[in-house]
Amino acid sequence: MSRTLRHDGPLIIGGGLAGLSAALEAAPRQVLVVTPAPLLEACASAWAQGGVAAALAADDAPALHAADTTAAGAGLVEAEATGVLTGDGRATVEWLASLGAPFDRDAAGGFAVSLEAAHSHARVARVGGDGAGRAILSALIAAVRAAPHIEIWEDARLRGLIQDAGGRVRGALIERGAPGSRRMVEVLASAVVLATGGAGGLFARTTTPAALLGEGMALAYGAGAEILDPEFVQFHPTAIDVGLDPMPLATEALRGEGARLIDRDGRFLLGEAADADLQPRDVVARAVHLAGAEGRGAFLDCRAAIGAAFPEEFPAVFAACMRAGLDPRETPIPVAAAAHYHMGGIAAGPDGRTSLPGLFAVGECAATGVHGANRLASNSLLEAAAFGRRTGRAAAAETLGSGATLAPAVAPDLAPEALQTLREAMSRCVGVMRDAAGLSDALAVMTRLEAGAPGALPLAAARLITKAALARRESRGGHFRSDYPEATPVAEHTRLRSQSQDAKSFADVDRAA
Repeated sequence: MSRTLRHDGPLIIGGGLAGLSAALEAAPRQVLVVTPAPLLEACASAWAQGGVAAALAADDAPALHAADTTAAGAGLVEAEATGVLTGDGRATVEWLASLGAPFDRDAAGGFAVSLEAAHSHARVARVGGDGAGRAILSALIAAVRAAPHIEIWEDARLRGLIQDAGGRVRGALIERGAPGSRRMVEVLASAVVLATGGAGGLFARTTTPAALLGEGMALAYGAGAEILDPEFVQFHPTAIDVGLDPMPLATEALRGEGARLIDRDGRFLLGEAADADLQPRDVVARAVHLAGAEGRGAFLDCRAAIGAAFPEEFPAVFAACMRAGLDPRETPIPVAAAAHYHMGGIAAGPDGRTSLPGLFAVGECAATGVHGANRLASNSLLEAAAFGRRTGRAAAAETLGSGATLAPAVAPDLAPEALQTLREAMSRCVGVMRDAAGLSDALAVMTRLEAGAPGALPLAAARLITKAALARRESRGGHFRSDYPEATPVAEHTRLRSQSQDAKSFADVDRAA
C-alpha cells in the first residue's frame, strides 16, 4: 500500500552535482530532492578528481573549448548544445566558487588551470590537485541544506515513474525508510528531474559507485522517452588495478603533469613522444587494455614527473596507493581500463527537457550530445553544473497537473548473485573491445537472468547498451568493434524508443539513425 503526496514544485531524483545545481536554481519554487543515501555518499560527482573544464585563461576561448570537445567526440557532438556548454564555462566556475568551492588559485588570484588529454589549452580548474569533485559537491551540499526552498529525503529510492493517459510524467513512486520498514510514496509533482547518474555499476571493473546501474535510463525508456547513443561507454585508462571494487582512479592530470604509461619492462605503451599519453581516452584505454591482455601489464610511472611532491599535489591518488601497499613515489602504479562514464542516456537538451512532457534529465543519466562518442576530460562536472542550473530554472516553470494518473509498475530487484553475473558479463563482453560473438553472449546471459527477475532495471539498462553496441557495426570513440575496426563514412546517432509504455517491456529495441 502506498500513500500519495502532492508536491507543488519539481521533484529531483539524485543528489549529485547535477541534481543539487538544479535544486538551487529552481528557487523560489519548493523543491523535493530524493537520494538513496546521505548526500556525498552515493554519487559519482564526489569521486571526480580532475576538475571543471572551462575557458578561463587569457589565451583560451569558449570556441576553442568547443572545438576540442567536438574533435574528441568523433563526429557525434551536437554543435548547438556544445556552444551552450562551453559558453557557460566561466560563469559556471565562478558560480561554484561563489558557493564556496575552493578552486586552486594562481599568484594573481585567478583560477589555476591544468592541461589534460585532448585539450589544446590548459583549462581544467582543480581543487587541491585531485579533490575537485568532493570539494565542489561539499560546497553545494552546504548551500542546499541552508536553502529554505529545498527539502531532502536521504533514504529514498526511485521505483517508478507516474504518468497520465496522455503520457505526461506527473510524478514518481518513491520507496522510503530503513531496511525492514520501507514504504511506498507516490509523489505527484510539477516536474520530475532525473539526475540518477550513470551506469558504471553494470560493469565488474568500474571507477564509479557500484550502485549506479542505469536505472533512471531504464525507467525513462519504459515510460516512452527517447534514449540516445547508449552504446557509448567511456573506459578510463588509469584505474588503479589492486583488486578493489570499485577501482580507485588515477586522475588524468597525472599524465598532464608528465607521468607516463609503461609496460612491466619499462617500454612506453603509446610511444616515446612527450605527449603520446595525452591522446583521447578511447585511444589510451585500448592501449592499456591490450597491454594487459597480452600479458605485458600496464603501469603509470609517476616517479620522475611527480616524485616526492605526490602527497601534496595528488593527495587522493597517493592515499589510495598507500592503502594498497604501494608507494607511487618509488613504484609505478598498476592500471587497467575500467568503465568510467556513460556518454549515452536519456535524450535531453541543455535545459534538461526530454521527449516526454513533465520529465527532465540532467547529468550523466542524460545524453545532451555534448560528449558525442567520447567525452573530453573534465567536461562532465561542467555539464552537470551548467546544465543543472538551466534544468532547475526550466523545471521550476512547470505547473502541477490535474486529473487521473496511471498506476506505476514496479520492477523486481536483481539478486546480488545475479547482479554480479551481469557485471562480469558486461566487463568481459561489452568492455573496451567488443565483437558480435561477445555481445551476443552478453545478451544470452541477460536473457537467462531475466527469467528470474523479469523487467529488472539493471538488466533493462544493460540490454539497451548491449543491443545498441551490437547494432553499431563500426568503431567510433569509446565504442570499438574488433570485427568492424573502422568508422563508417557518416556518423549517425542511435535513437531508441520503446514500442510500448509498459515499464516491464524492454525486449524490442530498434536502432534508427
